[in-house]
Amino acid sequence: MPVSYSQMTIVDYDEVVALWKASDGIGEAETREEIDTFLARNPGFSFVAREDSELAGAVLCGHDGRRGYLYHLAVDPQFRNQGVGRALVERCLQLLAEENIPRCSIHLYVDNDSGETFWKQIGWRKRVDLKVMAIDLPTTS
Repeated sequence: MPVSYSQMTIVDYDEVVALWKASDGIGEAETREEIDTFLARNPGFSFVAREDSELAGAVLCGHDGRRGYLYHLAVDPQFRNQGVGRALVERCLQLLAEENIPRCSIHLYVDNDSGETFWKQIGWRKRVDLKVMAIDLPTTS
């Protein structure tokens, strides 16, 4: 049966987090509440791929009104090299373009060589003019 694609919902959380945790190059997964908030702020932009009921892949996508961002793209090893990752990304990019978002970015760990290879193969370029910096903030939860 062919792989089908649908919008990610919070119902997908447990399966998606298990996939992310089993995938190289993806850091800690957000909590159910954090993902629920992300999906609510970016409705319809994140996707799952399934063959029958089996999860084949997933990606988070959102934007701030100016730039799009993809997070945690993962494809189960048995579904790799079949176009699942590319199809997930293309769905996200199409929706961002429809919202007139002119650019999309990703973040990769510096040692994620297979991830870098994938992104380059589907047309993404490495930005050498930027450095990413972060700060952890205290939260109330």
